[in-house]
Amino acid sequence: MASKRQSLGDAKLAKADEFYTQLSDIEKELRHYKKHFKGKVVYLNCDDPRESEFFHYFSYNFEKLGLKKLIAACFKSQDMDLFSEVDSERAVYLEYTGDKDGDRIPGRDEIEVKCLKGDGDFRSQESIALLKEADIVVTNPPFSLFREYVAQLMAYDKKFLIIGNMNAVTYKEIWPYIQQNQIWLGVTRTGTGQMWFRIKDDAPDRTGQRVDEDGHRYQTIGNSAWFTNLDHSKRHEELTLYRTYDPAVYPSYDNYDGIEVAKAVDIPVDWDGVMGVPITFLGKYNPDQFEIVGIAKSPLGEPSKIYPKQTQVSATGVRSVVTKLNDGPALKVETPPVGKTYYEIDGEYYVQLYARILVRHKRVTV
Repeated sequence: MASKRQSLGDAKLAKADEFYTQLSDIEKELRHYKKHFKGKVVYLNCDDPRESEFFHYFSYNFEKLGLKKLIAACFKSQDMDLFSEVDSERAVYLEYTGDKDGDRIPGRDEIEVKCLKGDGDFRSQESIALLKEADIVVTNPPFSLFREYVAQLMAYDKKFLIIGNMNAVTYKEIWPYIQQNQIWLGVTRTGTGQMWFRIKDDAPDRTGQRVDEDGHRYQTIGNSAWFTNLDHSKRHEELTLYRTYDPAVYPSYDNYDGIEVAKAVDIPVDWDGVMGVPITFLGKYNPDQFEIVGIAKSPLGEPSKIYPKQTQVSATGVRSVVTKLNDGPALKVETPPVGKTYYEIDGEYYVQLYARILVRHKRVTV
């Protein structure tokens, strides 16, 4: 049993993670997966039914999608105005099995409200029991618990469509699933733009917030992305390539096997070796066209060399001794770049790049 301090900590963390996905973003993504939902039990296990647009989407499209059952639960609901007969201090979960009166609207008398003994945490035994019943999980889980959340889904072999920070692809707990094609990105918002989430009126002030004309508050969280193991047609679209390899344009890394490709659209069509591409490439990744061979990022990557301590020279000329050059792919340069950070080792100069996904072409042999 969790201690009172742990419970208070979990509650504080949950409140900081309360971000409500907009219906427009849900509709844009979910329209690519309709074939997966027929006859399935969908579980929204991080969704306050009073606030969740996920619940709205699936309940109003229940018959159209051909769902078998919809279940929604969340970490201890603080306000259950929609179901006023329920004690607001109790965690609840909802079950909906479709329209009963023919009006195609999920009414109160058609949604079964059940109380949980615990706090509704997705890690609780009660929530896990509901998870076992589900076929597909769809939600916006707490970003701070993303690693643990995904680990649970994989442990119980569940299909899912969830939202997370794009940088999660570089987590040591997530990357192996990406490389092994067990998890991939969805169709929209694949790390190339911001997604705005509605937040509660009493949410703490942070950078990246705005208020709409109705007074509703919104928060953006870096580059958000959809993560899934449900196949979609976008994943099999071939990336059109037209550039050819030129060593002057595509320098080789000094500490990894591969050439630098700054943009996915610039992948040389005639290069059969390893290429390093930005992590946003995963939004265009077609497993029929490319093979993921690794990642250039510490501690996940396998560099060909480890650098000794180096002198970092900042863009403003400040010098300091660091080991940052081992964090990811490095390029050796003839002269120090002007106005940019670089590194010096025994009179030789290097620049550090962000994490790169290492890929190669899949060639069809006859």
